[in-house]
Amino acid sequence: MTTAEYKKIEAYMHDCMMESAHDREHVYRVLYTALFIAEGEQTVDFDVLLAACLLHDIGRLAQNQNPALDHAEVGAQKAQAFLAENGFPETFCTRVADCIYTHRFRSSRPPETVEAKILFDADKLDATGAMGIARTLSYRSTVDEPLYTLCADGTVCDGTGDAPPSFFQEYKFKLEQLYDRFYTKRGKALALERRAAAVSFYENLLSEVRAAQDGGERRVQSHLSN
Repeated sequence: MTTAEYKKIEAYMHDCMMESAHDREHVYRVLYTALFIAEGEQTVDFDVLLAACLLHDIGRLAQNQNPALDHAEVGAQKAQAFLAENGFPETFCTRVADCIYTHRFRSSRPPETVEAKILFDADKLDATGAMGIARTLSYRSTVDEPLYTLCADGTVCDGTGDAPPSFFQEYKFKLEQLYDRFYTKRGKALALERRAAAVSFYENLLSEVRAAQDGGERRVQSHLSN
């Protein structure tokens, strides 16, 4: 890939990124991590990987505007059309689109090519560890979801079971489940290195809010009369 081709794809990505949790810097982190992972793999097409990483989240705005849409599917279609319109070979366009289509965690279609697996792992790594916590909190605030909710008995829900949407629920439903979903050796190793930070944050936050909730209720009751 020439510098001019890279810059053209990069500029298109800049025009498409409109969300704080999935912004340009997220794209660059995914790209840089993907290149590191790729150094440990064989027969990687770096042109496909570069384009797929840059364009993997260009469908996010469409999904935000219409939650019924799948940003991976929309992004794959947009990427394929953009690349074709700018003179890239048909096979290249299709391979890039395939990587983007299969990069989503909540998808029934797993990545198959080495480039798709690298993109999947690099993208998921940005949802692990401290960065994953920070990005989740940022995203949850944009959709007005709380840090935590209360169970029927008045205690703080830990996010398991049928808990309403919250940071704790997202952690238990997605973030905690990420670590067994990596395809590459380097991806798995990096995920395990980051896991402790996420677990510690979740456990400490849950402990703090439960202490505040339980202690606060008791104190309120102690100042009330029947």
